[in-house]
Amino acid sequence: MSEQSPSSDNPEFSRLWWHSRRGMLELDVLLIPFVENVYRDLSQEDKARYQKLLSCEDTDMFEWFMQRSRPEDPDLQRMVDMILNRVQPD
Repeated sequence: MSEQSPSSDNPEFSRLWWHSRRGMLELDVLLIPFVENVYRDLSQEDKARYQKLLSCEDTDMFEWFMQRSRPEDPDLQRMVDMILNRVQPD
């Protein structure tokens, strides 16, 4: 995981990077690499889904990423699956 904040030449990306820092290590190790390595290449629809995911509660995201529960919203489930598939390939 990156120890440094993103460069300030792209304010939108910097904002997303900081919103991806959740203060819960289990989430940070998933979200920060995803936003750094994948986000820029996502479709506009998936970028919107990722931003929607960031509006969720940390406790909910923790449950989803630990696969203890699943989001009811299919958009959120798509993002959870996409992030998990990066770290748990088939």
